[in-house]
Amino acid sequence: MTDPDRLKRVDALVDNVLPPPAVRAKLRLAAGLTQQEVAEAVGVKRLAVARWELGQTHPRRPHRAVYMHLLNRLAERYPEAAKPDEGMPTPASESRGSG
Repeated sequence: MTDPDRLKRVDALVDNVLPPPAVRAKLRLAAGLTQQEVAEAVGVKRLAVARWELGQTHPRRPHRAVYMHLLNRLAERYPEAAKPDEGMPTPASESRGSG
């Protein structure tokens, strides 16, 4: 028998996987947003967004949840931009950074 709380924890892990950095940028550009606009919406500096899109760092709580929400909404609206390009690294292959 499975524990519903464990299933919820697994779902949270899977749902909180960020798309590859290049997809993050593609989603933003598809929406016609600047890095500054995203930064203001998420509550960080523009440089943080630039680093997230380059894969140099990754957002931390509480900004991660807000950024994930933004990316998910943009992916719903722009599904073509949400698709990784061939040869693009997957989230599992990205190195972990801070940000």
